[in-house]
Amino acid sequence: MHGVAEPDLARLLLEANRALGAEFVAALEERGYPDARPGHAAVFMHIDRRSGTRLTDLARRARMTKQGMMLIVDNLEEHGYVRRVPDPEDARAKVVRLTARGRRYVAEARRTVAAIEARVRRELGDRRHEALRSALDELIESSGEPSEE
Repeated sequence: MHGVAEPDLARLLLEANRALGAEFVAALEERGYPDARPGHAAVFMHIDRRSGTRLTDLARRARMTKQGMMLIVDNLEEHGYVRRVPDPEDARAKVVRLTARGRRYVAEARRTVAAIEARVRRELGDRRHEALRSALDELIESSGEPSEE
């Protein structure tokens, strides 16, 4: 059979991730956060919003390198979303904390994610949406990667 091959699953997942990430960025830009990036979620999903979190713990929780996390934190610090402060438990260490602007950004990002999720659910319908979520959870579990829930 000749013809165009269907894209493989990894490519479809990557393209879906890119599309949803672009929708997320566009929505946050409309809400006054023109410097929002999908990669910021690595910090915002894993930071302790009250006391802050050490960079090494953020990197471990997000399953990324310390250097990669440092780049994201540097970017967020430049834009006023986080700041590094001395760790109250170890003066040699630093803790990454959300600023007031960072807390507002996180709240807006959560609302944006919820809106995107609701749109996807409407588009797919409840049954297909739940089937997609369930299938993705199964793929994650079978890969040995712990789920974020």
